[in-house]
Amino acid sequence: GFRQQSDEGPVHPDGHVRLESGEKAHSQEEHCSCPCTRSRRGESGARGIFDITKLGATSDGKTDCSRELQEAWNSACGATEQAMVLVPKGEFLVGPLNFSGPYKGSVTIQIDGTLLGSNDLPKYDRGSWMNILQVDNLVTTGSGTIDGQGTIVYTKDPEAQAFPNSLLPDFMKNGTVSCITLLNSKFFHMNIYMSEDVKAENLTITAPGDNPNTDGIHIGDSSNINVTGATISTGDDCISIGGGSSHIKVTRVTCGPGQGIIVGCLGRYRDEKDVSDVTVKDCVLWSSTDGVRIKTYEDAVKSITASNLTFKNIKMEDVANPIIIDQNYCPEKVSTATKSKSEVTVKDVIFRNITGTSSTPEAVSLLCSEKQRVAASTSSTSMWSATGRTTRPLGCAAMPRAPPRTPSRHWPAS
Repeated sequence: GFRQQSDEGPVHPDGHVRLESGEKAHSQEEHCSCPCTRSRRGESGARGIFDITKLGATSDGKTDCSRELQEAWNSACGATEQAMVLVPKGEFLVGPLNFSGPYKGSVTIQIDGTLLGSNDLPKYDRGSWMNILQVDNLVTTGSGTIDGQGTIVYTKDPEAQAFPNSLLPDFMKNGTVSCITLLNSKFFHMNIYMSEDVKAENLTITAPGDNPNTDGIHIGDSSNINVTGATISTGDDCISIGGGSSHIKVTRVTCGPGQGIIVGCLGRYRDEKDVSDVTVKDCVLWSSTDGVRIKTYEDAVKSITASNLTFKNIKMEDVANPIIIDQNYCPEKVSTATKSKSEVTVKDVIFRNITGTSSTPEAVSLLCSEKQRVAASTSSTSMWSATGRTTRPLGCAAMPRAPPRTPSRHWPAS
């Protein structure tokens, strides 16, 4: 069975992609052109560099360094020139952080060491770990790691609620997060909320497959968000795109294992807004429970629309549900409905040049609402599975697909 999905809401990929057998991931080194190593200006004592060790932080992974990191941020915000918050090599234990703007000059957070998230949950007060609030033009980069230490929390208290997101860009404009590794988050690794013109580039995001709700990147109520070059392996969605999101581009992402790249879940919240203009292309998914998915609540509380959704040039290997539109989603109960009555409209959806293998009989599943018809095109899609069957209940207005081919475990030549 599949792990129950988290309820993403206001919580705030023409031509085939060719992949040689056994190749599963884009290497970070191949795509990463960002300054992942510290420049000469980052040397200790340089003007405008706020090195947390010079402020008293101890790199033993045990001493709480929250105060020193927060002090470095506050000092960088007060600088009138270019400023850098520097986390050098070493392990630094930190609790909840508030990186709020505005600031006077420009700021870079350079993470070359490892930040370890405190597992003292009451400290977070049901909030996130690293909160980036109301800042413009912030660059967060480096060769280091943001380690939420979530595996420890799930082992001790797997039923606990209100785990913190690791990185929360909130009301950010023109921001970049690049090259760092996000590891073992307690909840979402990165949650982009109410933000504009944000780039997430060449990230590595990893969590155990049995840690639920550890989405790689969630995007909600945001516009002009570009995710490119990421390698993501988590216990939940690699990338999830929630309500109120528009002009979202996901490119050259490798996902797996995990629960795929999804739009949803939509329709749970009364203040939820439409989703539009989402493009997912040139991606690779392997050994994931879903491939590309659109999901809406069966008993949606608000009528919204998801439109202009394009998935193209995607390679899949042993993916359980390669293409799925699910308007019968109800995680809190077992659905008894044979037809969904979801009020969410899904239209102008394109699935193009999606190739690979499915680990389940159905390669394409369109579980659509009897109230709101889905308009979807699956042109030039070649997907091998055990039988090559397609599940398509009444209510789905789908354009003709290419006829099924003989089951195969090999990639198409073209």
